[in-house]
Amino acid sequence: MIGTSELILILIVALILFGPTKLPELARSLGKATGEFKKAQMETENELKHLDKPLNEKDTKIHNLAIELGLKTENKTTEQLIEEIRSTIRSGQPSPETKASV
Repeated sequence: MIGTSELILILIVALILFGPTKLPELARSLGKATGEFKKAQMETENELKHLDKPLNEKDTKIHNLAIELGLKTENKTTEQLIEEIRSTIRSGQPSPETKASV
């Protein structure tokens, strides 16, 4: 990590390059960028946790019904499965995916 002497050297160089009037503005911009990055990182982590969360009972039942109807369930959301189940039931025929697998 950066030690105290390196940090002081960096601040002196920044002061010389940008001047005392621009330095606070640059620090403010850097702080905002860091905050936005951390916020995006937390949102991404929450999304990943949500994806790893086991299916609740309702989602499990929908998933199992789709499998019974012969629908492919990989990489599909519960909403997508519901729509495919509806279209399969309305048509009374297997879905195109089911026909291909038969």
